Amino acid sequence: MNLNEEQLPETPDVAGAYPRLSDEQIELLSRRGEKRPVQRDDVLVAEGQRDRDFLVVLSGKVAVIEAYGTPKARTVRVHGARRFLDELGLLTGQPSFVSMVAQEPGEVLAVPLPALHELVREESNLGDLILRSFLARRELLVGDITGIKIIGSRFSPDTRRLRELAARNRVPHTWIDLEEDPGAEELLRRLSVSAKDTPVVIWRDKVLRNPSNAELAQFAGLRRSGQDEAMCDVVVVGAGPAGLAAAVYGASEGLTTVVLDAVATGGQAGTSSRIENYLGFPAGISGAELADRAVVQAKKFGAELNVPVEAVRLEWHDRDQVVHLDDGTQLRTRTVVIATGARYRKLDVPRLAEFEGTSVYYAATFMEAVFCERQPVSVVGGGNSAGQATVFLARHAAQVRLIILHDDLNRDMSRYLVDQIERLPNVEVLRHTEITELIGDDGRLRALGVRDTRTGDRQQIPTTVLFTFIGAQPCTGWLSSSVALDERGYVLTGAQIRTDGPPPLMLETSRPGVLAVGDVRSGSIKRVASAVGEGSMAVRLIHDHLART
Repeated sequence: MNLNEEQLPETPDVAGAYPRLSDEQIELLSRRGEKRPVQRDDVLVAEGQRDRDFLVVLSGKVAVIEAYGTPKARTVRVHGARRFLDELGLLTGQPSFVSMVAQEPGEVLAVPLPALHELVREESNLGDLILRSFLARRELLVGDITGIKIIGSRFSPDTRRLRELAARNRVPHTWIDLEEDPGAEELLRRLSVSAKDTPVVIWRDKVLRNPSNAELAQFAGLRRSGQDEAMCDVVVVGAGPAGLAAAVYGASEGLTTVVLDAVATGGQAGTSSRIENYLGFPAGISGAELADRAVVQAKKFGAELNVPVEAVRLEWHDRDQVVHLDDGTQLRTRTVVIATGARYRKLDVPRLAEFEGTSVYYAATFMEAVFCERQPVSVVGGGNSAGQATVFLARHAAQVRLIILHDDLNRDMSRYLVDQIERLPNVEVLRHTEITELIGDDGRLRALGVRDTRTGDRQQIPTTVLFTFIGAQPCTGWLSSSVALDERGYVLTGAQIRTDGPPPLMLETSRPGVLAVGDVRSGSIKRVASAVGEGSMAVRLIHDHLART
């Protein structure tokens, strides 16, 4: 298929997503790449292509096209001289979600990915420029009608599951709501898909009927097909801030490093719309961007990341650890870092399961914000997660009610969040209040029944979407009797463990060579910065363990 005869103009730079390289930067790249002539309609990168070079347009124009070669082809971007192509997926090993096609004759510079990694390690300014651009482009792709399509009802738990997997892993995707989109049913008829087969995932010429998380992950290039791995130095279970820090430091210091996570990189921190008190980011940084930057760093040093894949059991053979995965494979490793964090607790109210996934959520991201536009929303919880969610949702919802059991927001919440909440005109704080009832039908929440804990007075408050942030429970069920846990299920480490012999290392569990970091560790400080510190510290202790054994 030829491009349209009418040549589209070059896309203007948006938020630093499409910078132009200087003569000096192009010269640095030229030393590690090769120049290639291109003709009109040459496909430089095909949609779905995983292994590809870093490309710089030296002359001519290149169009970025969705669904190239089909009647629905659509030009998304156009790049001219001195601009580079692609987005974050190039660095993280994902397939391209678009095609890149020469719009007119010219020349490109192709730099193999290993050579690019080597160059940006030496030239940090160039590396920062490329990474910032790729992060901005991924955000634009996610917000555009690009990538995979998920067709399903907003009231279907499976639709919610697939959308959450795509959103949490920042996979460019479009959701087509069966309730709202008049063309959705016609599309399903043309694909010979019945309503009972939904949700459906479509990309290019492939259709998946209600796929599992593992199937969608492989479809979108998040993980490769599982095989038992050869011996590695360290397996990091959990890809939140603590686990990603361990991955970056472990891989950068020459340890063969494998990282696993059951949901997405970033952990609970990845769901935060804005972290404003993290050192080095005075303007704040979203949890998703922090996670993406860490993933690129870890992969740059050679760490292997697999998402979503769940560790189900920890055993050992001789001096080695064996991590059993949910797909039946096993990882044999010299050491393990447990960084599985904690999951939010659930409200103890009737009918909760009926509304989960359709009206009750445990994270407040842009995906959930879609359901909050001009709606009455409630948030329950008094910590920073609840405060961040309240500030974020206030930009979308008609009204946000923050429900707390006590009367002092300053007790568990950072002052900067309290100040913002008190200034928001559409936020009301309900103090000394507990939720007693969820009111609605057909999986759709209409109101909350609440009680004043001082007076006993009851009332109903209009609510179509409820967000809960009421503490957390450690994700340690997979450890069973493998390591010692405290009475709440958190992992004991270091001096907390009673032993007749030498005490374990500071972050070491009751099993030598197995360390615990971040929120999952008993007595840890539940902050992003401390989790990152423990993850990096664990690598030093791993070296000590390997030296002893």
